[in-house]
Amino acid sequence: MYQYYQQPRKNTGEMLREVFFGKNILSRLILINTVIFLVANIVLLISWLTTGKVSQLSLVGQYMALPADLNELTQKPWTVFTYMFLHEGFFHWFFNMILLYFGGLLFLEYLNQKKLLLTYILGGLSGALFFVVAFNIFPAFAGIRPISVALGASASILAIIIAIATYVPNYHVHLFLIGRIPLKYLAIALVIIDLLSIQSVNPGGHIAHLGGALWGFLYGFSLRNGIDFYRIFDTWKFPKFFSKAKYTKFSTSRPESGRPMTDEEYNKRRASSEHEIDSILDKIAQSGYSSLTKEEKEFLFKNSNK
Repeated sequence: MYQYYQQPRKNTGEMLREVFFGKNILSRLILINTVIFLVANIVLLISWLTTGKVSQLSLVGQYMALPADLNELTQKPWTVFTYMFLHEGFFHWFFNMILLYFGGLLFLEYLNQKKLLLTYILGGLSGALFFVVAFNIFPAFAGIRPISVALGASASILAIIIAIATYVPNYHVHLFLIGRIPLKYLAIALVIIDLLSIQSVNPGGHIAHLGGALWGFLYGFSLRNGIDFYRIFDTWKFPKFFSKAKYTKFSTSRPESGRPMTDEEYNKRRASSEHEIDSILDKIAQSGYSSLTKEEKEFLFKNSNK
């Protein structure tokens, strides 16, 4: 028996609203990345219109990007955090947001929103550490160290994907032209690509990716063995921007309007509910009942009484 994720069909408008303005952590992360991308590029455009000079980084980028040089880093210590939300190239932002969205959906099939946010941040910090350390200990980077910076959410996103791939390695995903494959093979391929790409024009980016991947692997592996690093954050509350965010899953109850569900609506919701129950039972088999979130325990209890 294998598992795979099947996203319910939605029209383009509904999909975009859910991606950018959904009341959940995943949408908040995508929205933050998108707003910063737009602001950075508007500032870059204004700078070009007023000075006629082409700059590699906007003023926003100069403030938020992570420098490899230690002297510069001591003057901008906040960049170990801000760099993971910064994109200045359209395709860099576009493909990262696609990976974040679908990787985040897979992650939230088994784990909760707080874990998603923590994996994003800690994976990004791990990527920053790898980037700075590598550029300051390997002679190959000595010549480009003073001008090298890291930016983008890739390390954070890879942490999310590798974490869930390590936690449920046999979860199947459907890839264009390839078909359904276990998630673990996709994760291995992503890591190998980054390893083989270190000698490319963007060595710092690939090194940061590997840092994020390592954190994702360590976290996913620890969960499979019943250890949750994030328990130290149990008393931590979401910032106000995230505090009302909720990840809404399907319900088999009647709509608030009182209108009876159509057969199609009922079957869709029942299938989704059964899939969620199977996922929770698999999680119990892998990590024990204590690994379930409060919401998962409540969901399982309610459905066991039907």
